[in-house]
Amino acid sequence: MASVLVVEDDQFVRSALIRHLTDASHTVRSVGTALEALREVAHLRFDLVILDLGLPDLDGSEALKMLRGITDVPVIIATARDDETEIVRLLNAGADDYLTKPFSVEHLSARIAAVLRRARAGGTEAPAPPVLRVGGLTVDPLRRQAELDGARLDLTRREFDLLAFLAGRPGVVVPRRELLAEVWQQSYGDDQTIDVHLSWLRRKLGETAARPRYLHTLRGVGVKLEPPATGDGEGEPPR
Repeated sequence: MASVLVVEDDQFVRSALIRHLTDASHTVRSVGTALEALREVAHLRFDLVILDLGLPDLDGSEALKMLRGITDVPVIIATARDDETEIVRLLNAGADDYLTKPFSVEHLSARIAAVLRRARAGGTEAPAPPVLRVGGLTVDPLRRQAELDGARLDLTRREFDLLAFLAGRPGVVVPRRELLAEVWQQSYGDDQTIDVHLSWLRRKLGETAARPRYLHTLRGVGVKLEPPATGDGEGEPPR
């Protein structure tokens, strides 16, 4: 059984997919737009996303690119488009598989099983990551939970990924290019993406760029996370 997000604007197709996946004992959530899909994966954990390309608010290929910016969840493209060049481009852009409509439920089931099998096999090879502690900050990568001075932090998926990556390298200045590659899985991008997420993360850690406690930005170099200096307010709750 898996947790599946169906992103499909055609109500008939959407209902059929939900019915089939539910009958196969999967837990299903469904949305009809790309923005709703991004909101779902940013706040909930899924084992698989089934993504249509012809969405009303954003082309599915752009939606795939944005999904890959915030999650590594397996994605199966399900669409009426059958251009080989498009298929190859989407697979190279991060799709895990591609189904051309119309397809049988048996074909879909086989593809889902194969994608989940690959994802789970890859997930069992690595040892469980240790809990990270930096000052009053505790980050548990396995449970995807973070606490500051014992208080649970309400973080989005990307905020947590960014915090965990920096917490694993306390006191080390991490270049922005490395953050893009390791946290966003992008070889290039806009620094503003990093700045926005750092700003959100600072707010939840009870600090600002002008008065940092844990997150320190070195202009033109990178970002580091380290415990507050003595007398710098460690132990104070986030404001």
